[in-house]
Amino acid sequence: MNKSILLSVIVDVRHNVDAPCSDLLGDADNAIRHLYSCHAKDLHAYVRRFCTDGASADDIVQETFIRAWRNLPQLRADGRPIRPWLFRVARNLLTDADRASRSRPVTVAVASAEDLGDDSGLPLVLDRQLVCDALQHLSPAHRTLLVETFYRGGNTATVARRLGIPNGTARSRLHYALDAMRQHLQDQDATACR
Repeated sequence: MNKSILLSVIVDVRHNVDAPCSDLLGDADNAIRHLYSCHAKDLHAYVRRFCTDGASADDIVQETFIRAWRNLPQLRADGRPIRPWLFRVARNLLTDADRASRSRPVTVAVASAEDLGDDSGLPLVLDRQLVCDALQHLSPAHRTLLVETFYRGGNTATVARRLGIPNGTARSRLHYALDAMRQHLQDQDATACR
């Protein structure tokens, strides 16, 4: 924390030390409303000096007034000025928030969709869709041989044994299946480019 800023704030609030505790008369809701209207602007300006963003400052000020509301009976009975107490609570909350942020891992700003580029996985999804569409246009014998060879793994001899067909037939079907698939994908590409 910057001690010179803290010192200037303490000097700035010094003129309020002698202020009476009349702010807390009436019911609790009205007392907090009155405290808020009298002190929120200055308290927020003080807290904002130490916070990186406005939302954090708003949270600290809100929590300060919540604690004032919870401790209202003690504050009324004490008879001391409220403003220094509010600033002390805010300072303690700032210290707690600073300690908590140091113990957390560093957060990284979320990148926009334009910054993601090809890391989004969209090209992979589109490629899978094209391959699935091309497989649907093959004959069942060619499709089965391609799936068994490339997706379930295995060489043509193993796939031929698994399917109960001669090895030469498996190699021939694989050749024609790949050729048909290549032709279908080229046709799709030519259609998309028009």
